[in-house]
Amino acid sequence: MKNSLLLFLLMIGTITFAQNTKTENVQSLKITQKKCLKKKGFNLVLKELVSDSRCPEGVTCIWAGEASVVVSVYKDSKLVEDHTMVFSMKNEEENKQWFSKYLPEKQKNVKSFSVFPYPKEGVQVNPKNYYVKIGYLK
Repeated sequence: MKNSLLLFLLMIGTITFAQNTKTENVQSLKITQKKCLKKKGFNLVLKELVSDSRCPEGVTCIWAGEASVVVSVYKDSKLVEDHTMVFSMKNEEENKQWFSKYLPEKQKNVKSFSVFPYPKEGVQVNPKNYYVKIGYLK
């Protein structure tokens, strides 16, 4: 019995350590509304938040909701496209592929992305404070 308990605790510790090791390799970048067009190559800018129907913190919802944004793509300071993206579970793979087209090689392994700040019940967010955060493996 003691050996079984010891083995169980050892397995849990190993799994926890392995998960912590994986998360340490995840880096993130922000796509803000600030234009920084002096860069060479692609530059992503959050043009606008179109809608945000995500379930606010502190509220019980039937549906998780989604956020929709327009992201502008610039290459060498010239507008390439304005792309409307919907952030929901059903669009996850499509969004990863789209981001990967325009990110530098070392950031192409996209693992997560979300629109921030997340809505809170009773709190009005200034539209200029929104940004998209992308998590990628190094």
